[in-house]
Amino acid sequence: MVMPPLLELPDQAAYRAHYERTLCRGGIVTHDGIPVFFRKSEFDHAFFESSDRRGANDVFSQDRAMRMDWIPVALADPNVPCFQGWNRKRRRYDPTRRVAVVIDDFVIVIGIRQARGGVMKANFITCYCADNSIGKIRKSPRWTLQECLNAMR
Repeated sequence: MVMPPLLELPDQAAYRAHYERTLCRGGIVTHDGIPVFFRKSEFDHAFFESSDRRGANDVFSQDRAMRMDWIPVALADPNVPCFQGWNRKRRRYDPTRRVAVVIDDFVIVIGIRQARGGVMKANFITCYCADNSIGKIRKSPRWTLQECLNAMR
C-alpha cells in the first residue's frame, strides 16, 4: 500500500482547515461502498491527545495530523486489515466499529450504522498511532461486513 507523504503544515489551525476542506466535505467511501462522514467537531478528539494519560485530549498531536491524508486512502484500500473495535462500556468487541490498521501502526476507527432504507453509513470516530495497543488490536476479531450487518439487526 502506498500512502501519501506526511502532511506538513505550519500550525494546528492549518491542519484544522485542511481537515474541514478535505474530509468534512464528503465523498469519502470505504472500499466496500460505505460512505464515511466527518464532523468538524471530531477534529479535537482525533488530533489531540492527553498530556498525562488521564484521557483529557489537551495537546495537539502533529504526529496524528501529519497522517490525515492517509485516512481516505486507507479506507478505500481493500487490503488494509480491519478489526472489530472494543466497546469499553459493554466490555466486548463491537462488529459495528471498524479499526483499520495502516502503516506504522496508525489506526483509523469508524462507527457503522444503518440509516433509513437499510443503507449503511459510517462516522469517523478517531485515528491514532497505536504504539502501546497495536498488539491487542491485531488480536481482535477481524471485521467483516456480514458480522456488522448481523449486529445491526
